[in-house]
Order: sequence, then structure tokens, then C-alpha cells
Amino acid sequence: MAEKLWDGRFSAGTDKLVEKFTSSIDVDKKLYAHDIKGSIAHAKMLAHESIITYDEADIIVKGLENVKKDIEDKNFVFSDSLEDIHMHIESALAEKSGDAARKLHTGRSRNDQVALDIRLYIIAETKKIIQSLETLQKILVNTAKKYIDVVMPGYTHLQRAQPVLFSHHLMAYYEMFKRDADRFKDSLKRSDVMPLGAAALAGTTYPLNREYTRKLLGFSKISDNSMDSVADRDFAMEFISHASICMIHLSRLSEEFVLWSSSEFAFITISDAFTTGSSIMPQKKNPDVSELVRGKTARVVGNLMAIITLMKSLPMTYNRDMQEDKEPLFDTVDTLKACLEIYAAMIPNIEVNRSVMYSACEHGFLNATDLADYLVGKGMPFRQAHSVSGKAVAYALGKGKELHELSVDDFRQFSDLIDADVFDYLSIEKMISRRITHGGTGYETVKKAVEKAEKDFKQ
Repeated sequence: MAEKLWDGRFSAGTDKLVEKFTSSIDVDKKLYAHDIKGSIAHAKMLAHESIITYDEADIIVKGLENVKKDIEDKNFVFSDSLEDIHMHIESALAEKSGDAARKLHTGRSRNDQVALDIRLYIIAETKKIIQSLETLQKILVNTAKKYIDVVMPGYTHLQRAQPVLFSHHLMAYYEMFKRDADRFKDSLKRSDVMPLGAAALAGTTYPLNREYTRKLLGFSKISDNSMDSVADRDFAMEFISHASICMIHLSRLSEEFVLWSSSEFAFITISDAFTTGSSIMPQKKNPDVSELVRGKTARVVGNLMAIITLMKSLPMTYNRDMQEDKEPLFDTVDTLKACLEIYAAMIPNIEVNRSVMYSACEHGFLNATDLADYLVGKGMPFRQAHSVSGKAVAYALGKGKELHELSVDDFRQFSDLIDADVFDYLSIEKMISRRITHGGTGYETVKKAVEKAEKDFKQ
């Protein structure tokens, strides 16, 4: 198996250090099924165009299927001497199928072959990730529905700002992951392009039927420029870019779970099944899943920087640098899939501490804006109402009270427009129910948002 498929021009063997240094088989063997799928389609196309005989194509196809079985049965030896998965499969095929196998590479280069394999891989994995995102979206919607009327503080600058519904907060993440799914769906259009037939960079003299190959492999279109076909890794960069944004969304959710599950917040309790303990402090219950997802985000963003930097200075067309595209790509796929899976399992098992959340809304002057809005309703310009409310907050702070704990006489120091009806206006339930604008946190608004999301999934 150590014989090189390209050794005709060379008079000396490759140094073992070079074989080890240039080998990518430990990484790209993940592509074996896609490589074999592409080779089967190529063989059938060669026969269809009478470049090889149908008998030869049958021998090649059966041989490839046997190679695939050997790999899946772990009855296959990988070696640095054969560099990559393409050479391994072709070499094994030659052992099984003889001279017919040596015709498989007609009109094909490893350059367009690897471009094909990566596209097939990304298409398959993108579809799985879209499914995982839609599963996570459904879980968020179901959890929002379960806790539809739970009130919590909304934050800006990590300071309590205004009361919102917990369900509304969860639906914000639903929107984030919906955008992620949409991005991945859109990126399929640019991954779904068949490069096979570009050969090394210039096309080939053989009368290849690229349209026939496209149909066999299920691609939507054929690449239009042979040089771009082998040089393009935009689709891989785009995939990792979308994955990075998705991981950032997961990281933001992780940060909230870490905060909310702390003793200082105590808004939620994460199931014991998704937490760990301390080796020295017996009382500890750590949100390690969320922390790890937050940490793994750095890896995926790093992968994006790696592949962008890899491609930034490469001249046309294929350069061996591009062998390094697979590690960041494969790691991104595996990491994102694992994080989506763990959150889909963890979220349904959180316990929401409704009374703690509600109590937090009663402290910190979350109704200050509503006091200003109350005054606007009485005819006062908003900027003046904002100032009056701010003075009332400062007064309440000095008294060690909240706004709703002040008396009407206290309020009237700042405006004679304030009457006893202000207390109803400043209640948490009324503050929520008045947020009636589309996309707001009002009870009915959020309920409609949840119902719409449910309908979208049923379509």
C-alpha cells in the first residue's frame, strides 16, 4: 500500500518525516463515505460517456462498496504513506478490483475530488444542524408556554430595568436560533454546487458529462469556473461563520443560566443531571454544562479566524495550505452539534423559581419609567416627566423605600398631576399588561408570539 499514486516523476522515495508531516489521514478519513459516493458517481458517468465500459464501472462500484464496508467494519489499515483518504481508497480499490480501478481517476484530480467531498460533508451536516436548531426552538417555545405568565426583571447593563415575562425572554432566544437556522438554510445554496469535472484547475480533455454526475449526486447546480471550483472555500468559511454566530447565541444563553442559577439570583435551578460538584467543597453545585458551552464558543470563533487566515493570501488555485481547512471545519461541526444537543436536553429540566423572580421585580425601581408614562398620560411632556420620576426615585432612595411604597403626598412634592390612581399604574401586572406593542412583553402579545411559533413549526 506504500506505493504512491503520483510517483512516476520521482526517482527517490519520500522521507518518512515528510510522509508524517504531509499526511492528513487522521483528519480527513472522516470523509470516506462522501469520497466513495463521489467516486461511484464518477465511475458511472465515465461508463455513461463510454470513457470506460459498463463492466469496468460495475467492477469499480462493487470494489468501492467493499472498501466502504471494510472501513465501517474497522477492517481497514490507514497509513501516513498514502497521505489522505482519497489515496487510501484508490489504493485499496486497486487491490480489490485490479486494472479497472486504475481507470477511476480518469478526468479527475484530488483537487476537485476533495472540493466535492467537503461540499457533500457540509451539506449533510448543515441539514442535521438545521434539524437540531429547530428542535431547540421547539423546546424554547414549549418552555415559554409552560411559564407563560412568570414575571422577571429585564436588564440593561446587567442592571434591573423593567419587568418582563420569562416567556418573553425565552422567546428572544427563539428568535436568535430561528435566524441561525435561516442562515444555515441560505448557506446551502452556496454549498450545493457540484465541482467535480474541474479536474486539477483547467477542466479536462475527456468528454465528461458533469450534468449527469450532478444528478447522480443530487446537487442543484454545477460550478461555472474550473479554477474557482478547486480554489473556493467560501462555503466552508461561511458555514463556520454561521456556526460562530450560533455559538455566540448559545454562549449568551449560557451566561444567563450561570447567573440565574447562582445564589445571588436564584431565578432557576438546573437539574442535578446537568451540573457537577466540587472536589473539595461539598456544598457546590456547578453549572458546568453552561460554562463549557460558553468556553467552546471560543474554539469555534477561533476556527473561523483559522480558516479565514488560511485562505486570505492564497493565489489561484489549489495550494497545499488548504489541507488545513478540515480540522477547523470538522471541529466546528462536532462542537456545535454537541452544544445544541446538550441544551435541548437541559432546558426542559430546569426549574423556574417564580416567586424569586417576582420578588426581584419589586425592588430596584423597575416602575420608574411607568411613573413617567403615567405623567405623560396626564399631559406632561416626556422629558419633564422623566425628570419628575428621577426626582421621585432619589427621594425614595433617601427614605429607603420603593416608588410604590411612597404616599400620594410624597409624590405630590414633585407634581400635582399625581393622584391615588398612580399605585394601580405602578403594579407589576399592569406594567406588563400595558406593553401591547407588537413584539413587546405584554401577556397577550407574548401568548400570540408563542402561538405563532407553534403554527410555524406545524407548517
